[in-house]
Amino acid sequence: MKGKKIAAIFITIITALALSACSSSDNSSSKKETGEQQKKDGDQMNMDHSKMDMSGSDGVPKGLKDDQDPTYKVGSKAIVTADHMKGMKGAEAKIVGAYDTTAYAISYNPTNGGKRVTNHKWVIQEEIQGAGDEELKKGTEVTVNADHMEGMNGAKATIDSAEKTTVYMIDYKPTNGGKTVKNHKWVTESELKQAK
Repeated sequence: MKGKKIAAIFITIITALALSACSSSDNSSSKKETGEQQKKDGDQMNMDHSKMDMSGSDGVPKGLKDDQDPTYKVGSKAIVTADHMKGMKGAEAKIVGAYDTTAYAISYNPTNGGKRVTNHKWVIQEEIQGAGDEELKKGTEVTVNADHMEGMNGAKATIDSAEKTTVYMIDYKPTNGGKTVKNHKWVTESELKQAK
């Protein structure tokens, strides 16, 4: 009888230790997953376009000229082929404005101390301080007068590429859900296709 009691106590202790180990393992696994999720979330916050002001005003820079005969007329629909940010590619857009200008991809260091943004698309001729009418060459250093993203306005930037084109201001509903983005600046003509 005494032997059975000792065996039962022994089994109870072993079971308690095993359960404790499992619980500890689950906790550390859970902590690890939480840490990985926080890192993942943090990485997404550091993406180039994560702080983009998705909706904007319908105002345009001084001197920007309407395109008199754009491929996509104001009020018409088009499909976005660009993927500047999540939910943009494949979205149906309403054309809000069409303008004749030069669009630039730029790299710059945000004025708020964030990570360097590379190959940001797009800023236009009229959003570059003192740009005048001449197309700027790759490698030219400029100051940006646009606030598409936090820390952009007033930033020193380098021109990565230039494209003389029609740029469009659009409204679109992201394909990954969320509310309609209003007055998004900018997509170029080559980043749109006819809606079916």
